[in-house]
Amino acid sequence: MLSKQLLRSGTSVGANIEEATAAISKKEFVHKLSIASKEARESRYWLRLLNEGKLVENLSFSEELNLIEEVIRILTSIIKTSQEKDLNQ
Repeated sequence: MLSKQLLRSGTSVGANIEEATAAISKKEFVHKLSIASKEARESRYWLRLLNEGKLVENLSFSEELNLIEEVIRILTSIIKTSQEKDLNQ
């Protein structure tokens, strides 16, 4: 079921961000956030399928899609900034 896939990928985003906050190195931090970003993109995919496929009657997932886009942008920004700081040191 799509809802189970969305639940798995959506909760994985938070779990990997939580793990990143406890990273013991910059490399591990970036790695965990990269996984979170991939899971966020997967969540976006499932949300798109639910939204565009009209699989749930009378529901729009537009707000959730906007939120996941923002999460992806934030994670991408943090990852890029962390990698740039690593290169400049």
